[in-house]
Amino acid sequence: MKFDLHTHTKYSSDGIIEPEKLVKTAIKRGLSGIAITDHDTLNGSLRAKEYKTDDLEVIVGSEISTERGEVIGLFLSDEIRSHIFQEVVEEIKEQGGITVLPHPFDGIRRNGINPGKKDIKLVDCVETFNSRCLRQKYNNKASQFANANGLTMVAGSDAHFASEIGNAGIITCEENVREALIKGDLTVFGKKSSLVKLVVTKMVKTWRSTL
Repeated sequence: MKFDLHTHTKYSSDGIIEPEKLVKTAIKRGLSGIAITDHDTLNGSLRAKEYKTDDLEVIVGSEISTERGEVIGLFLSDEIRSHIFQEVVEEIKEQGGITVLPHPFDGIRRNGINPGKKDIKLVDCVETFNSRCLRQKYNNKASQFANANGLTMVAGSDAHFASEIGNAGIITCEENVREALIKGDLTVFGKKSSLVKLVVTKMVKTWRSTL
């Protein structure tokens, strides 16, 4: 099974994809499932659930902003209210969710968390390949951290445009993807997005902030 674990819909402040289009594109790309991780909201995930089919699993998630950077919660049922890292992790865990550090160590975007030893017990997975990391060294550093600390390595496209969906993710033989993430029974795949996509995303976010 093949999953893209990091995607965004129009419900993100910098996204434009309709949830229905995201689902249809994921199926067309041959994915078994997607995690929709809009910024600070579950709206995109919940809307996408309305369009899911037997061919595609939709994982409800969110990419939550904290004082230290962003953290992803997967398999959520309720909105995360806090924006304090420790409290966000607690809220995710209380829902039986899985915590993922997206694009850590990214020195260009500067919205990822630079984790340390004290964070190991709080984190389930580390995103070791993000298609929007401009420099591979940031993905490499994430891989080194996950490997050194026994954390599951995952990947995601960080798609903000339909053409990016499926650019990165995980492959597993496990029937239950949640169990695969907990056990680390998976492999990571990925390819880079173009710089143009990142520039346009920044323009979209700036434009929407003026509305």
